[in-house]
Amino acid sequence: MKTHTHKSKIASFATIAALLTIPTAAFAQLPNPTYGWNLGNTMEATCGVGCWSPQPTQALINSVASSGFNTVRIPCAWDTHANQSTYQIDAAYMAQVKQVVDWCYARGLTVIINDHWDGGWLDSNLSGTVKPTISAKMNAYWTQIATTFAGYDNHLLFAAANEPPVDNSAKMSELMSYYQTFVNAVRAKGGNNSSRWLVVQGPSADIDKTNTLMTSLPSDPTPGRLMVEIHYYTPYQFTLMDGDASWGTMFYFWGQGYHSTTNPSRNSTWAEESYTDAEFQKMQTQFTSKGIPVVIGEFRAEGKGGLSDPDKSLNRASTTYWDKYVVTSAHNHGMAPICWDTSGQLFDWTTGAVQDQAQISPLTGGLALPPPTNTLIPNGTYTIVGVQSGKALDDPSWSSTDGAQMDIYTVNGGNNQKWTLTNLGNNVVKLINVFSGKALEVNGWSGSNGAAVDQWASSGGANQQWVVCPAAPGVYNLKNVNSGKILEVYGASAANGATVDQWSAGEGAHQQWKFQ
Repeated sequence: MKTHTHKSKIASFATIAALLTIPTAAFAQLPNPTYGWNLGNTMEATCGVGCWSPQPTQALINSVASSGFNTVRIPCAWDTHANQSTYQIDAAYMAQVKQVVDWCYARGLTVIINDHWDGGWLDSNLSGTVKPTISAKMNAYWTQIATTFAGYDNHLLFAAANEPPVDNSAKMSELMSYYQTFVNAVRAKGGNNSSRWLVVQGPSADIDKTNTLMTSLPSDPTPGRLMVEIHYYTPYQFTLMDGDASWGTMFYFWGQGYHSTTNPSRNSTWAEESYTDAEFQKMQTQFTSKGIPVVIGEFRAEGKGGLSDPDKSLNRASTTYWDKYVVTSAHNHGMAPICWDTSGQLFDWTTGAVQDQAQISPLTGGLALPPPTNTLIPNGTYTIVGVQSGKALDDPSWSSTDGAQMDIYTVNGGNNQKWTLTNLGNNVVKLINVFSGKALEVNGWSGSNGAAVDQWASSGGANQQWVVCPAAPGVYNLKNVNSGKILEVYGASAANGATVDQWSAGEGAHQQWKFQ
């Protein structure tokens, strides 16, 4: 986040092409899918743990796990807490980091520990020439870390750096030499370090620089145990910018369906959905398609302060959609996303209390907030087609019976596959089958996963109302107002006659629909 050794022999670099034979099983290093969370501005504080944020607690980690996150990244500051003559890490600080790792392990979480900005001991010294002092520090710190955690299994990963500012081949070569020292130091300590996954950061953790400059990886005696890290905060004007500048102004609104009609000068003008997909495709082509995992170590859109409605609510909804789109696109391109968080944003650091469930939801596979002032789908008659199956939401056998469970079937243009959509406000809609005249509903007002979605005489009940939630441009989830569950095809089936039900929100295409 943008917040404020003994000399070892440099081994040869393994080219990325040489890693083409890594098996699919290599991706078992992180949960699939990964829903990651950063313990930000905490352990990496250069003035001491508790200086920038309250000290973390087991209650915080418990809440993170209970909220649906399965991976925790712990930014650290080893140089800040080391003797500058001997490079010995302070034992008390090492114990603090170990305590947080243990809390995460107790909840079955995967953990990544890194060396963050850490006073700039690495970042400020990248000039294109390898420096013995930097190599010595890299070796000393990771030797001690690897020794301390040698008994921890492969649910613990080590990451060498954070956002090393590299923009040319000379600096890249220097950085890679330090990465080689990192790999050598960890592997030399044995135990589970022999097979531990190690993470190396792309230049500046930037996708385009990584795509251009990172054409090799350090050599590793353990094949298939290196991954690449990048970060994603694009467009900066939307995600992080907190004031207008001479070179550009803040964007309040991002994504299809989330642009403002009353304040269009604040709509994002670049880097929306197709740009995100294209950037992530670069990482898939360069790395994940070749068996080299990629972790997005940081991402997140922060809301703009000082706004009033309607801009405030639309900006908030836009940030949830950006987060959801990044998570989904990352997964679609084989990457592991880990959101940035600091004290008081998503969680209370001391009690673990959830501070913002609406923001947590899209970060853990749930839904984005729909735009409060924009009608996503106009009133009209539509065929509702499942994204996975390509088949229509269908009234089977042209039934007019209350309680008939709906299914999917090959699109045929029949009135039993047409639905009249009426907006009720705030993107809540009712759907009436054109043939039967009955409303799409969750049977019996059920709140359970797997409850049938059927048709019934229109009553205006909340179980017959659906929130239209954007998943991607022109693609939507339908959330039942009563249950909060999502319309889906049961069992992710694509067969004619497969029934539809409701289930907790996920990223599956069997829960996504197009209106045609």
